[in-house]
Amino acid sequence: MRSSFRRELELLQNSILKMGSMVADALDNAMTALKQRDMELAQRVIAEDDKIDALELEIEQKSLSLIALQQPMAGDLRFLGTALKIITDLERIGDNALSLAKVTINLGNQPFIKPLIDLPRMAEICQKMIRDNLQAFVNRDHELAVKTAELDHEIDHLYNQIFRELLVLMGEDPRNIRQSTYLLLAARHLERIGDHATNISEWIVYMVTGNRVDLNK
Repeated sequence: MRSSFRRELELLQNSILKMGSMVADALDNAMTALKQRDMELAQRVIAEDDKIDALELEIEQKSLSLIALQQPMAGDLRFLGTALKIITDLERIGDNALSLAKVTINLGNQPFIKPLIDLPRMAEICQKMIRDNLQAFVNRDHELAVKTAELDHEIDHLYNQIFRELLVLMGEDPRNIRQSTYLLLAARHLERIGDHATNISEWIVYMVTGNRVDLNK
């Protein structure tokens, strides 16, 4: 029975890694779509979000079933509880990637009022946070999780920088207001992804150590 339980936990972990990879790919595709004004790719990000949602439900049901039927203790129970929390944040990251793709569609093919430099940088950091957290999750590496959460400060700094620059552009020319608003939305979606990635870091620390920590400070 315990051997079967361990196998079920391993399969569950693999499913979480798959979901994390899908979410990271959605973010990468959403930012690529924005940079290249690729409407087809943006639509694909939106369409494939249903697959992320379906996998979240599958993992949730499996986790709850294992808790109910196997009555795990200590570390195994923390693992399953963490799994339930992590997939919620991953699903919300997927939602923000979807919203980023919608920004691309709403902007259409109009020329950018400023070069896209900071937005792609925000997306790169978000990608790193997601992938480093997945590594920390697999390796039970709470130190990597803490280090990963620190990257959110860079995301917040870039968000504030974008906010200030776009406010100036809106003040200089009212014709910039519409696009600036959508670019601010894009930055906000990326900032929220950083927050969700930080939440995942916190849950990994809890899974490994049993301690709840606030890594948003």
